Amino acid sequence: MGQGNRRTTLQKRLEIWERAEQGECDTAIAAAMRLSPMTVRKWRRRAQRQGRAGLGSQIGRPKSGPLGTSSPELRQTVRQMRSEQPGWGPITLRLELAEDLHFQEHKLPSRSRLAAFLKAGGWTRHYERHSDLVQPAAPAPAAPHAEWEMDAQGVRQIVGVGRVSVINIGDPYSHLRVGSLGCLAKSKADTPDYQLALRRVFLRFGLPARLSLDHDSAFFDNTSGSPFPSRLHLWLIAIGVEVHFITEARPTEHGFIERTHQVVDHQATTGQEFTGPQALQPRLDQRLDFLNGRYPSRALAGQPPLLAHPTAMHSGRDYRPEQEAELLDLQRVYDYLAQNRWFRQVTAMGQFTLGTYRYGLGKAWANQQVEITFDAQTQEFVCRSADGQCTQRLQAKGLTKTDLMGELDMAQFPNYQYAFPWTASACRQNLFHQEVAGTPL
Repeated sequence: MGQGNRRTTLQKRLEIWERAEQGECDTAIAAAMRLSPMTVRKWRRRAQRQGRAGLGSQIGRPKSGPLGTSSPELRQTVRQMRSEQPGWGPITLRLELAEDLHFQEHKLPSRSRLAAFLKAGGWTRHYERHSDLVQPAAPAPAAPHAEWEMDAQGVRQIVGVGRVSVINIGDPYSHLRVGSLGCLAKSKADTPDYQLALRRVFLRFGLPARLSLDHDSAFFDNTSGSPFPSRLHLWLIAIGVEVHFITEARPTEHGFIERTHQVVDHQATTGQEFTGPQALQPRLDQRLDFLNGRYPSRALAGQPPLLAHPTAMHSGRDYRPEQEAELLDLQRVYDYLAQNRWFRQVTAMGQFTLGTYRYGLGKAWANQQVEITFDAQTQEFVCRSADGQCTQRLQAKGLTKTDLMGELDMAQFPNYQYAFPWTASACRQNLFHQEVAGTPL
């Protein structure tokens, strides 16, 4: 069903234009975008006559403005109601007007006209346009290490250890429990924790072809309608691992890793008392070795994963920490970013945020929404005003190899020395160096 008379967004108008340029007819565009053919025809013709500028033009009622045909008394009543009740939207306002005896004989404005009146008066919030992140197709895995799943279990209190969030990584095809990392004294794992967990298992099993993730904030910008990829996401792309996000927030989409949380918990921590936080990680590693090499899996006809799938011992794609900087290919990141676009509301100071970085466009751009794309050749973000008449280029931030590698910059790997007391960062580096060397420092 089409959208009727609802206002189209800039993003939808752009899509209409792009589809029309590719040869799609009005009827096909309307069906695909759930719009009326009349709406599609209007914006297609306007784009053909005026170009991008025509898509940013204002639509709506004539100069009399929203509620221009309603009585001055009704308009003033709406203003007063909204001033006294700033949380009321157009539906509530219309219902309240219907209960007002002064307007029993009046034809009340529609919800959409009241919404337009609120917007014209500056009483509405700005909403970002939506644009999903591009992600590769995700066929069902047909071999070990074709796809891993990664997730962090909710925080737990473990006797002798304290608060812990355990990151688990698993291979659903071979049923291999790839790795578990205990994040100490934390309620929520962060990007450095996930990078450490992945580097440890990369060392042992090599790089997978794809990693499946949910919409946790460390993986996915879940606060924006047009999300920008996280640092972890871009690091994985640079290192040659495809990233796929689940489409539905339900356990069945990540069934294997959800079961892994329970299995690892029962095997390693349930009913256990540890002598100290340092005793947790060896226990997790030892129980995963048991599960992978000895424990019979019903899904594998009673065989442990490494016996049922000997090729799961290694993916065939080597990883060495001292070579990580050479392994990272930033062109993969540039090419990926160039496939996406973002919409951001510019502040009164002429700034907007993309990822974790703030960019400035100047006060001339204040309080408007901009469309942002990425130029892979120059590594710049290209910002366009809604009408397409103004553009500005901004150098991208946070896209160097050092930025993506984070605190464990492997370029400095051969030279390390830590001072007491150890920080969380130093503890992560120590754990990783133990994994590389096989012995504690």
